[in-house]
Amino acid sequence: MTDLSVPPSVVQISVHAAAKINLFLHVTGRREDGYHKLDSLVGFTAIGDHITVAASEEITLRISGPFREGLSVDDDNLVFAAARLLAEEVGYHGGAAITLQKNLPVSSGIGGGSADAAATLQALNRLWGVGASPQMLAKIGLRLGADVPVCLRSKTARMRGIGEMIDPMDPLPDLGILLVNPGLAVSTPQVFKARQGAFSQPVDVSVPKSGKALCEFLALQQNDLQAPSIELAPVIAQVLETLSGLEGCRLSRLSGSGATCFGLFDDEAAAVAACDAISACHADWWIQPTHFLD
Repeated sequence: MTDLSVPPSVVQISVHAAAKINLFLHVTGRREDGYHKLDSLVGFTAIGDHITVAASEEITLRISGPFREGLSVDDDNLVFAAARLLAEEVGYHGGAAITLQKNLPVSSGIGGGSADAAATLQALNRLWGVGASPQMLAKIGLRLGADVPVCLRSKTARMRGIGEMIDPMDPLPDLGILLVNPGLAVSTPQVFKARQGAFSQPVDVSVPKSGKALCEFLALQQNDLQAPSIELAPVIAQVLETLSGLEGCRLSRLSGSGATCFGLFDDEAAAVAACDAISACHADWWIQPTHFLD
């Protein structure tokens, strides 16, 4: 997350809401309340949405950016929900003018909404000067969604349970990443409902120092939601096949419940070259080269 240490006189704060990638995602069980238990190695990228907050008497939200049409400005918006929940928890009665620059596809498996909510909590905590602790923000975040606590950190981590167990990990190797979304929103609840088979067993996780070793480790893991996501949205299989056929792609996989897939390359220059190649054939897909923040 962007450094939010600003002078008290500053009345506007901007935060980068980094896209999240589930490098692997194992479904390890299901709780009695119906929530699934997960085990995932999570990385964050240089691309993402942006949240800007400014002093105001009321909480308002304006959405801009290429994917603004996919969102509504109402109580269902996670940014709105995050602002109101923080105000309620700390007893704050003022407001904020919030602007969301929506650069990431909606409902795409890369944590856009969760990252936006996390960035909102961070920014308003500073703007309002309410002094909520990281633990309190994580508790509030978990009420908003399983990915919000890990997005509050925006650093490489292992996420377990229903999102409440976060283990910091070493930074990821310097690899190029190509994110590809075929322009499709996938419902996470429907994906979990379609998942079949046994639950995955826990694995020993450490972050290899080299990109080659990381890709070899990840190849032994999987995304347990990939098969049911493809069942609901067969075009995901086409995206994965296209990615795996690109020169220099070391690994391709679905992130989260989709429909965004990622390919890992030796460096960002290789990812940019692959982006040019795939864009020539699929101009209607969202294709973005990037790199890990760590």
